[in-house]
Amino acid sequence: MPSETDRPTPPLGPGTVSLRLYPHNELSAPEVVDRLCSMAVRAVEEGFDGVLTSEHHGGFAGYLPNPLQVTGFQLAAMPRGWAAPAPVLLPLRPVAMLAEEVAWLDARFPDRVAVGVGPGSLELDFEAMDQSLDDAVTRFKRDLPRLAAMLRGEELGVLDGDRALGGLARDGRAIPVVSTAMSPAAARRAAACGVGVIYDGASVHERLRRLSDVHRDAGGSGPRVLLRRVWLGEPPADLFEAQFDVYRSYTPAERQAHWEGSGWIVGDDPAALAAQLVEAVDATASTCLNLRIHAPGLDPDLAEEQIEALGREVVPAVRSGLVDAGVAGSA
Repeated sequence: MPSETDRPTPPLGPGTVSLRLYPHNELSAPEVVDRLCSMAVRAVEEGFDGVLTSEHHGGFAGYLPNPLQVTGFQLAAMPRGWAAPAPVLLPLRPVAMLAEEVAWLDARFPDRVAVGVGPGSLELDFEAMDQSLDDAVTRFKRDLPRLAAMLRGEELGVLDGDRALGGLARDGRAIPVVSTAMSPAAARRAAACGVGVIYDGASVHERLRRLSDVHRDAGGSGPRVLLRRVWLGEPPADLFEAQFDVYRSYTPAERQAHWEGSGWIVGDDPAALAAQLVEAVDATASTCLNLRIHAPGLDPDLAEEQIEALGREVVPAVRSGLVDAGVAGSA
């Protein structure tokens, strides 16, 4: 086990390398939960700093309806490291309730929790909750500033007596928050709210660098999270292409215009793979890296093997390269 994994790192902190995990829909619900927890444990044992899970409903494309709850399951199983539901679909939840739940999870696992939020774009998610997708962005713009403030222990209103939320301000702490951002307006909004940004996994470097520059120039100081799909060795190309077709099915055409291929970075050479990832972080002015290996239909055992291989052979080189690039300080 790499000794680096023993050092604590802040959730989504500079230079961190995390793994996004997805359920395997061919398994039963209890087996899905078991695998999500065992993979989280494996990830931090092999060298990743933390794990992310994200939200869609109805079993869509191997996503979760309850990423915050699953984050709690994972943290209870993980001997170290951090976890974050990211993104959660903010318009589907009362903002105060989400803030309370995140703060109380942090109370149980202090300094091991972050949260990412987005407005959502899939009709299924809103239909399932008897809500309309039409005003999701409007509600997101309204609620993001309040969520960010509450997770700093500010603007609590009638929740001023909540011990978890109130304790944040008392202790001078803030739970890290990131917002999906695929436009300059979204990057400015995040900066104005005092939160970071999390990008998609396929956009070209030049596009993401522009968003990073906008976020930074607008005073943004939170994380800028680069997502990249990665595979060490011979990839299951048919599964990757099928997953990309899913994204095409609901992503607006104007966003697809900024994509480059399928977004996967693959190779047999761990050092070369690590170098590509470091270059991507540097080129996009991101502050941390989130990797994805999953696609619907991927065998769970193969996924665990990939987590081990990346954690042992690629992540240490990425982390070292990020230090050399000035993205993070040395451990």
